[in-house]
Amino acid sequence: MTVTVFFGLSLAELFALAAAVVLVLARWLPPGARRPSTWAGAAALAVSAIVLAVLGIRWQLVPVLAGGAIALTFAAPSLLRRRAGRPARRARWWQALPASAACLALILAGAAAAWALPRPVFPEPSGAYAAGTTVVQWTDPGRAETATSRTDDKRTVVVQLWYPTQRDPAARRAWYLGRTAQEARLVARGEADYLGLPRFVLDEAARAHTRSVPDAPVAAGGGRFPVVLFSPGLGGVRTQSTAWAEELAGRGYVVAALDHPYDSAVVTLTDGRTIRTRVASTGDQAEDDRRAAGWTAVRAADLSFVLTQLGRLDRGEIPGLLTGRLDIHRAAATGHSLGGAAALQAARQDPRFAAVIDIDGFPRDPAPQPFDQPVLALTHDVKPGEEPDYIPRLTRVLQLSTATGYRLTVPGSAHLTFTDAPLFLPPLPTLVGSLGRTAGPRITAEATAAFLDAALRGASGDLAAALSRYGHLTVL
Repeated sequence: MTVTVFFGLSLAELFALAAAVVLVLARWLPPGARRPSTWAGAAALAVSAIVLAVLGIRWQLVPVLAGGAIALTFAAPSLLRRRAGRPARRARWWQALPASAACLALILAGAAAAWALPRPVFPEPSGAYAAGTTVVQWTDPGRAETATSRTDDKRTVVVQLWYPTQRDPAARRAWYLGRTAQEARLVARGEADYLGLPRFVLDEAARAHTRSVPDAPVAAGGGRFPVVLFSPGLGGVRTQSTAWAEELAGRGYVVAALDHPYDSAVVTLTDGRTIRTRVASTGDQAEDDRRAAGWTAVRAADLSFVLTQLGRLDRGEIPGLLTGRLDIHRAAATGHSLGGAAALQAARQDPRFAAVIDIDGFPRDPAPQPFDQPVLALTHDVKPGEEPDYIPRLTRVLQLSTATGYRLTVPGSAHLTFTDAPLFLPPLPTLVGSLGRTAGPRITAEATAAFLDAALRGASGDLAAALSRYGHLTVL
């Protein structure tokens, strides 16, 4: 596996980039430097191409290698004629300039693509633990699957758990988007299709590994760990906030993130079936609001069901690594976007949840009512005139809590800032915000951890002051 060191490139890729640039620029060097520079560039490009062929060539490097190869093609006849003792023939500068510019543009385009769409590198959890992960699948016998017409089809969810484990630098790491390389590729393609993106945009995400160790033993000691349930955004998948989940696991929490079949872009079941999303907007605001309310209700029921299953797992009624290690009485409902709306509704309907976090989610409960849990809402940097109903409606729902509510707006953030997206999507402010590659996931983890420590662990200190470090805070 290559190691990213600079500009989204590994050492071998940087070597290829430098060699390709040398081959293009050699034509414009002083006469005495042209021939040795061209030979050096050709040798370096050949070696780096062989190394990349062994390690695996990313599509972003194809333009780089192609630009260098084209430049070498133009330079080769002159080199060979000199080697044979015949006078070299060189094109006039005005003839060579367009070709050199085209090759350089091709090379720089590849480098820019590598920078814009890198393989995500996940931060090491900062807490006392490393992160382990495992995936389970549970079926609710009491709920019919409303997305199909089969009367015997019961609601099934896939859940990925991140939990505290001991550090083991030599342990193999989990794939980012799936249990296997094949599932990771399938999920990446399905997510790209859902978003209307070319599939190659998520190729690097499909090849990424996280910091988690699959099926690692649970950390010894520490008693029972608080539980944080997570619902992703509309069409999102359970792994969309892995950096956040791993950080919480490192701090002594168990995170349970859900795939919602027929809603999440792609869900792979244990029997081999692959379920694609069936959710879609119509363009009619009233109808879309009605559909969103229905999807939110299903997700809220999924969250409650998973909390029930986690209780059974803790009691040993379901076999698993975490038996006897889950503190179900300290559980939080959380989610991003539509998942945040589902978390709010789940908390209102299910008093077993002790806290709720809405990460940039527009409330969808058609009949919001008072609820007793403390709540944290993270919102993106809403511009004047943008989404005029969002903040007022969110504020009204937060004020229904009989406990203290916090609304935190993070400057420079966008809707996807709070997910893993900044780690591997182009750093465009309208797409992932203007906080850079790592600040968004870090702020999300630190702010939510501060809230969870106070709400679930009774940590002392000024929570409002702690949250205010990350943006504009309103206490409700």
